[in-house]
Amino acid sequence: MKVRFWGTRGSIATPGPGTNHFGGNTSCVELTTARGDLLIFDCGTGVVRLAAELMAQGSKAINANILLGHTHWDHIQGFPFFSPAFVKGNSAAIYGPEGSRGSLHDVLAGQMEFTYFPVELNQLPAAIAYHELTEGIHTIGGARVATQFLNHPAMTVGYRVEADGVAIVYLVDHEPFSDALWRAGAELGRIDSILHEGDRRHAKFMADADLVIHDAQYTPEEYASKKTWGHSAYDYVVQIAAAAGVRRIALTHHDPGHDDHFVANIERKARTLALQRGTGLDVFCAYEGCELVLEPRSTLKPFVMAAPFQASVAQRRFQILVVDDQPDMLTMIVRALEEDQYMVSKATSGLEALRMIEEHMPDLVVLDYKMAGMDGLAVMKSLRAKPETQLLPVLMLTAMTDEPSTRAGFEAGVTDYVTKPFSIPQLTARVRACLARTQLL
Repeated sequence: MKVRFWGTRGSIATPGPGTNHFGGNTSCVELTTARGDLLIFDCGTGVVRLAAELMAQGSKAINANILLGHTHWDHIQGFPFFSPAFVKGNSAAIYGPEGSRGSLHDVLAGQMEFTYFPVELNQLPAAIAYHELTEGIHTIGGARVATQFLNHPAMTVGYRVEADGVAIVYLVDHEPFSDALWRAGAELGRIDSILHEGDRRHAKFMADADLVIHDAQYTPEEYASKKTWGHSAYDYVVQIAAAAGVRRIALTHHDPGHDDHFVANIERKARTLALQRGTGLDVFCAYEGCELVLEPRSTLKPFVMAAPFQASVAQRRFQILVVDDQPDMLTMIVRALEEDQYMVSKATSGLEALRMIEEHMPDLVVLDYKMAGMDGLAVMKSLRAKPETQLLPVLMLTAMTDEPSTRAGFEAGVTDYVTKPFSIPQLTARVRACLARTQLL
C-alpha cells in the first residue's frame, strides 16, 4: 500500500517561501492499494496537483474514491479543480458524513454555483456518485473501511482503512473531548486509563494501526484559547496514539500561522514526548510530497464495532428534551435544535424533566449539570436506576471540566459532555453524533 501527502495545511492555503518544506496546500492524502484502488482523503487545494498527475498517467479511465472527513471549505475547495471529473468515462465516488445541513451533492454544488465558478457540478462529464455515511463498516474499492464520528463543530468522520495487511487511520479534524486525558490515580499510557469515553473510543479506533494521520494544528499553549474550534494539540495526539499502540503517526493540518521553522519545532517536541512514552511510536510532521510504502503484516486484526448502529439519522424525526433552569440558555438551545428540524420539548428543573420523560420517552436529553434543586447528576442517577431509561442518551452541558466532576458524570451514565461556553455548531454536531450512535429504536 502506498500513501502520498498532497496537502498538509489546515484552514486556508498558505503558499510562500516560509512553507516550502511542509507545504501550503490544504488537506489531501492519496492512498493506493496493491490492486490499484485509489482512495483520496479530503479534497483541499492539494488535490489539484494529484489530479494533474493522475491525468498524466495515460488514457486509462480514472476511478477515484474521495473520502471527505467533513465539508468545511478547506477540505472541499479543491474539488472544482479535480480535472478527472471533467473527462467522460472517469468516475468519482464521493463519501462523507451524513448530518450536515445539506447533502454532499448540494454542498459541493454550492461552491460551484455560477457566482463562484464557471462550471456547475451537474455539468461535469464524469460519473459521480454520492454516499453519506454514519458510523459503520463499509467496502470502498476493495478496502474494508470503518467510520467513526470525530469531535468537531461540523459533522466529521474519521476513516480506518484495512487492506493489503495494514491499517491506516485518517483523523482530521478532531479535538479532545476532555481537558484531562487520564483518570486520576490510573496508570498512564493505557487506553483503559483514559478519562472520557469519547477519547477512549478515539484511541480504540486507531488501536494497533500501522499509520495514523491526525490533526495536530496547535501547540498545548495555543490550544487553551482555541478550545471548541475542533482541532488538537500535538501532545494529545502523541499520548493517545502511544496508548493505542500505533506504529507511526503523521501530524498534519498545520496551522496557517506556523511556518516551516515552527512546524519543525513541533515535530521535535512531539518526538521527544513519544520517546518519553517508551512505546516505539514513530512521529513526524506530514509534508507535501512525502511518500510511504506500507508492508503487510500477519498480525493485523480487523477493527470491530463495539455496538450496532442505526442506518440513518436523516430518515428519522427525533424528539429531544432540553433541561436547563436558565431561561436564556434554554431558549438559545431550543431555537438552535428546532432550526435543525428536531422536535424539541423543554423543562426548567430536574423534577419536571423526569415527569416529562415518564410521560413521553424522548430520543435524547440535553441536560444542564448545575441546576437549583435537583441537579443534572441527580437526574442521571434517577434515569439509570430505571430499566426503561438505562439506555436513554444524555448529553450533559457543564462548565465544570475538572477530573472529579467529569468522572462523576460518566460514572452516573452520561453519554457525552459539551463544555460551556460552547458554540451552536459544536452543540448540534454533538447532538447529531449522539443520535447517530443511539441504539434506541
